[in-house]
Amino acid sequence: GKGGVGKSTITTELALSLRHSGRKVGILDVDLCGPSIPRMFKVQDNDVHQCDSGWVPVFVDQDKSISLMSIGFLLEKPDDAVVWRGPKKNALIKQFVADVAWGDLDFLIVDTPPGTSDEHISTVEALRPYKPLGAILVTTPQAVSVGDVRRELTFCKKTGLRVLGIVENMSGFVCPHCSECTNIFSKGGGEELAKHAGVPFLGSVPLDPQLSQSLEEGRDFIQEFPKSSAFPALAHIAQQILDGTSPRSS
Repeated sequence: GKGGVGKSTITTELALSLRHSGRKVGILDVDLCGPSIPRMFKVQDNDVHQCDSGWVPVFVDQDKSISLMSIGFLLEKPDDAVVWRGPKKNALIKQFVADVAWGDLDFLIVDTPPGTSDEHISTVEALRPYKPLGAILVTTPQAVSVGDVRRELTFCKKTGLRVLGIVENMSGFVCPHCSECTNIFSKGGGEELAKHAGVPFLGSVPLDPQLSQSLEEGRDFIQEFPKSSAFPALAHIAQQILDGTSPRSS
């Protein structure tokens, strides 16, 4: 999706939802210029170590139910900029896929940068031998964001990548006091695009201060805020992924 639509947020909450369903999940962060997954799990100060079979990912919990790999773990300073041309980015993504000791996963979720760039092409090519389940496209309701997702649908078609569905993020703000929903960024653009493209619409996730707070603090939103307005939407998206796929590495 477009920059700022909440791809990393959806990635994080989908991983947490799948974990609470008893699945083992890996997250590969290929947003090389703006890695945010380590911070969202509050493990940004962790280091990546080597083992006989490659890099050991960073584990979020003692059960090792969620494992992460990101360039954010490899930077000397968190504010260091990654100023790389395409070939160097491509080589690192291939290394992330082939040389990380992920272990037995039920799902590998890849968090990508905006658009359809070198990182996307390299990721699809590197994962193709593992037969990826497909892509989830994230948009906000506005036309300018939906327009970018149209291009990503074309990218998926050209690369032979199945589209698992579209998620509309920031779909209205539910007042925590009166429960009234205000459509700050218009409404329904993601669902309309899904119908037009003939792909599943996975759901609408409202703006939620509790969700933002949990991401800032690295807390488990799915566990701590089951009464939040965003919880049923996120749980429904995860359930559709489970219902539509066999539990295998993706």
